[in-house]
Parts: sequence; structure tokens; C-alpha cells
Amino acid sequence: MKSSAMKALFWRFFEQGGAAIVTLIVQVVMTRHLDPASIGALALIQVFVNIGNVIVQSGLNTAIIQNPDLSDDDCSTVFWMSLSASLVIFVTVFLFAPHYAAFYQAPSIIWPLRVLMLVLIVNAYNSVQEALVTRNLEFNKTARSTVVAGVVSCVIGVTMAIKGFGLWSLVAQLLSQQLVKCIVLAAQVPWKPRAVFDPRRARVLFGFGWKLLVSGILDQGYLSLTDMIVGKVFTQSDLGYMTNGKKYPQYLGVMLDSIIQPVMLSATARMQSDIDQVKRIVRRALKTSTFVIVPAMAMFAVAADPIVRIVFGEQWLPSVPFLQLYCIIFAMLPIDTMNLQALNGLGRSDLFLKLEIVKKAIGITTICITALVLRDLHAIVIGQVISNTVCTFVNAYPNKRLIHYGYLEQVRDVLPAFALAAVAAVVAWPIGNLGWAPFPTAVAQVGVMAVVFVLLAMLFRVEAFSYLINTLVELIMKKKAGGEES
Repeated sequence: MKSSAMKALFWRFFEQGGAAIVTLIVQVVMTRHLDPASIGALALIQVFVNIGNVIVQSGLNTAIIQNPDLSDDDCSTVFWMSLSASLVIFVTVFLFAPHYAAFYQAPSIIWPLRVLMLVLIVNAYNSVQEALVTRNLEFNKTARSTVVAGVVSCVIGVTMAIKGFGLWSLVAQLLSQQLVKCIVLAAQVPWKPRAVFDPRRARVLFGFGWKLLVSGILDQGYLSLTDMIVGKVFTQSDLGYMTNGKKYPQYLGVMLDSIIQPVMLSATARMQSDIDQVKRIVRRALKTSTFVIVPAMAMFAVAADPIVRIVFGEQWLPSVPFLQLYCIIFAMLPIDTMNLQALNGLGRSDLFLKLEIVKKAIGITTICITALVLRDLHAIVIGQVISNTVCTFVNAYPNKRLIHYGYLEQVRDVLPAFALAAVAAVVAWPIGNLGWAPFPTAVAQVGVMAVVFVLLAMLFRVEAFSYLINTLVELIMKKKAGGEES
């Protein structure tokens, strides 16, 4: 089990790492050639795309991963359900686009919104492929498709941005990325949709997936609500600064977290009858992902000012405080995702939905107070930090009973990563006041933090650090042994 999981983890890392490098390049180049208002306009457009993607992908593809008796007819049934949903959403948004644009007094977003919604039709097919790949831990296939799609979309997006296409360059990059990824993955996955729809199996699959679907809509709707309120109460440029400040911590956190998450979901689903083993898997995933993500977020937050100056230019300096605050939020990401994936792996989508309702009630209350009463952009994000911290308690609550892994035990497991990162940040922060140029300042701050963090981990013999080192050595030895045998 460990061998197959580690192999899957390697390919998941390659997929996410390769895609991260390519996507980072395209995002940086395009951001430097676009103004904050264009980024804000994209955020308003993506409200419908993100919610539509949840409807098309979220519940039913997870049902494919979880179903122990999956058949080819099941996959085709899911595809036709997803495709139907995508077409209905596309037509609805196509007709509604002018009214949405009028609400924000932004007529320029009408056609970009309509065109970008085509991505839902592509994702209806791709979601089934990705679910099958995740079910079988064949992340080498998604690794190839992700990297190829990233390169192609990078060329398209950057070329259009340089030539002054503005918002359309962002739309073209996002749409081409998903289309190419779907095509490359289709060339590797043997499954192809057939003209089969089984109403009985559709009810069974939807019976599992609908709760995750509603949970996903609540989650994405909540995230989109923030963008919609900010876009209305403040300017599109303000929304652009906040979006850019959120985008990169979110991207870094989700990238690192999603390397481990699908592997853990599949492993938990296979071991769900053995509660002790499930707890060991969740605990290992939480400790390992936290030990990687927390120091990465701390480094990003400490060096945010020089990094923004170097990478995006001084026009984006107003996004620095948002970036630092979102680093705090996404540092807690492993606590949320590991607890929720444990529920998914155990087939408890009913609890997943209940937790989402509670968390979104907390989040919406916070947004309404900070945006509509205080009317302060920074207060909105500070409120998100507070509500997200409270929600980690909510997410952890059921697992105390289900797998005997309560919040206090989870805090003890992640405390070393947070404590060491905090000490390293305190040591590196004063470097920013030395008056150096942005590049040496960023290098010095990140370098000092990395060295201090690793030395402290070695000094205090942190278990997660030892596990990562031993696992890396094991992978290297296996690779050498495989090379010698061949």
C-alpha cells in the first residue's frame, strides 16, 4: 500500500510541480501586462465559471472514485448527466450575461463571460477522465496532460497579453488550458463515452454525489459572494488587488495540498473498514502537508513586499497586505482538507454537507459585517482569517468520533510546524528593514527562514521532518535499485 501511494505521490508532485512552474510563468507575465481592473473583471466572470464547474464536476466524479462496483455504463451515465448540466448552465449564463454586466456597469465583460463558459462543456468530459485516473492512482497520465496544457495555454495567453488583448488574453489562456488538457488526457485514458444512460445507476450515483455537490456550491458560492460584494461596493481595481493578493498564496497552498489530498482520498476509501488505519493515514497526511505548507506560507508572507516588486512591479504593491493575510488563511489549509477528505473517504458526505452549512453561515455573517457595515477592504480579509480559524474547529469535530482523532490531538501534531515557522519568520523579518534592493532582500529572507526552520527541525527532532527525509532517501534508493536491475 505504501509503495503504490508513494509512487502516486511522486507523479502527483510531478503533475502539480510541472503545472505550477508553467502556470506561474504565464500568470506573472500576464499580470505584468495587465492592469488591476482587468484582473478584477476576470474575478467577476469566474464567479459563474467556478460555480458551474462545481455543478459539472464536484459530486458525480467523487462518486466514481468512491464506488466499489464501478462499471463502464456508470461512467457514461455520469458523463451524460454532467454534459446536460453544463449545457443548461451555459445557455442560462449566456442569456443572463447582459443583466449581470449592467449590475456592475461593466458591459465589456458580456462576451468574455459567454465565451469562457464554454469551459464547462469541456470539463463535463474531462471530469470523468480525471476521476478514473484518481481512482486508479494513475497520476502520471494527468501529469503529462497538465504540463502540455500549461505550455500551450502559456504561449497563447502571454502572446495575447503582450499584444494588448487585456481581459480576452485571460479568457483564452483559461479556455485553451482546459481544452488541451482534456485532449491529451483522452489520448491516454481508454474510457470513451457511449450512448448509454442507466436511470437506476444515475439515482445511486447522484445519491452519493448530491450532498458533495451542494457542499461544493455552498463553498464556491461563499467564495464568489466575497468577489461579488467587493466588486459592487468597491472598484474593480480594488477587487483586482485583493484577487492578486489571494491568488498566489491560494495557488501555492492548493498545489502543495492537492499533491497529497487525492492520494489520501483513494487510500482512505480503500481502508475505510479499518478505522485505526484510516486515522494513521489522515494523521500522516496532516503532519506531512502541514510541515511543508506552513513554512512555505510563512516565507511568502515575510518576503511579500520584495517579491511583489520583483515579480509584478510596483503598481501591484497595494496587494501586499492582502497577500500576507491570505498566507495565514492558506497555512491552515491542511487542517481543513485532511479532515474533510477523511469524511469523503469514509463515505460520510452527509456530515460534509452539514459542516459546509455551518461554516458558510459563519463566513457570510463575517462578510456582511466587514463589507456592508465596516466597508473596509482590509477588514474583509482579516474577518476571513478569523472565520477560517474558527472553521478549522468545525471541520475537525466529527473525526473525534469517527476515527478518534480530535482537534487537540491534531493541534499537537501541527504545532511544531507552526512554532518553527513563526520563529524563523521573526528571525528573517528584520532583513526587510536593511534598505537592500528587492532581489537580495527576498533571497536573504527566504534563505534565512529556510535554514532556521530546518536547523530547528533537526535540533528538536521533529517527526514530520524525519519522515520526509527517510521517505526521500527510500525513493532514491528504490530508483537506484530499479536502474541497476534494468
